Amino acid sequence: MRLFAAVVPPSSVIGELEPVARGLEGMPGAERLRWTGRPGWHFTLAFYGEVAEEVVPELSERLARAARRTEPFRLALGGGGHFGGRTLWVGASGDTGVMGLLADRAEAAARKAGVETGEYRPYRPHLTLARSRRHSEDLRPYVAALDGFAGREWTVGELCLIRSRLPEAGVPGEQPRYETVERWALGAGG
Repeated sequence: MRLFAAVVPPSSVIGELEPVARGLEGMPGAERLRWTGRPGWHFTLAFYGEVAEEVVPELSERLARAARRTEPFRLALGGGGHFGGRTLWVGASGDTGVMGLLADRAEAAARKAGVETGEYRPYRPHLTLARSRRHSEDLRPYVAALDGFAGREWTVGELCLIRSRLPEAGVPGEQPRYETVERWALGAGG
């Protein structure tokens, strides 16, 4: 199954982002982007790709340990950026150092469980809003429109293991589907 570890913002926070995203989707050229739907809004901490079913219990045990070792932390959506001309995202502020530590622990949990995680990259918290349909797109106007966006702060209290099911090839507008496989409370009480 195709899995990743993530932080999922609460509905109230997603509700603040929705009108902003709709505004971006109305900008000139927005039809050239593939917009991520609300169910896909999350902060990926570690992407695992295809994981054999027999590995999932050990991965889950190690992720539970990572969650217990990480105290709840404050986070807020705000601003935006892009990776090249391919991915438009909303950023985060608050205890992003703790979030980075949780991402490192989620990555280490996978390695110790025998999951290939690929090349290590320093964690950069981002929630993907859109991807370019072409090789490269000028995303600067969208980033500029996100400059003034600052969502309310919330306490991140759990780590989620999420399964993604890719859309059928050739079905216009179909989005990946996400299913939370397990979730663990952060901190010693979790």
